[in-house]
Amino acid sequence: MDKNVDITLKVNGQQVSARVTARTNLVDFIRYHMELTGSHIGCEHGVCGACTIRVDGRIVRGCLMLAAQADGADVWTIEGVSDAGEIADLQTAFLERNALQCGFCTPGMLLTAQELLAVNPKPTRAQIREFISGNYCRCTGYQAIVDAIERVAGERAK
Repeated sequence: MDKNVDITLKVNGQQVSARVTARTNLVDFIRYHMELTGSHIGCEHGVCGACTIRVDGRIVRGCLMLAAQADGADVWTIEGVSDAGEIADLQTAFLERNALQCGFCTPGMLLTAQELLAVNPKPTRAQIREFISGNYCRCTGYQAIVDAIERVAGERAK
């Protein structure tokens, strides 16, 4: 029998309280309880990056973090970050550079790129490649993604 736990957290700036089973992972809570489906469920082992979510200012793998662990946390999904306009320049660059195709990896890739640029505003191409290396993309070959991130870094530096 699964134990239920009560959690209270902020999701995209809004206070949320819920009762969840203790083993519910954060990405499932976000997708199925909150109905925010931008973060995807991919490998469920924390290696593909499709489930990337920002918790207390840092990106995490939503499939590896339990919803109960997010109790009291400040959680931002791709929807919230996008709606706030925080990644508008990255979204535009991804579109213009054709850095997205099927779109499955794109939310995690955008959140990862945003964190990179927050901690390293002027990354080299090698640093960009290293930072996004935990996000799998099966469509683009990464070149356009690196180009888009590099372009935004340059534009933000001006």
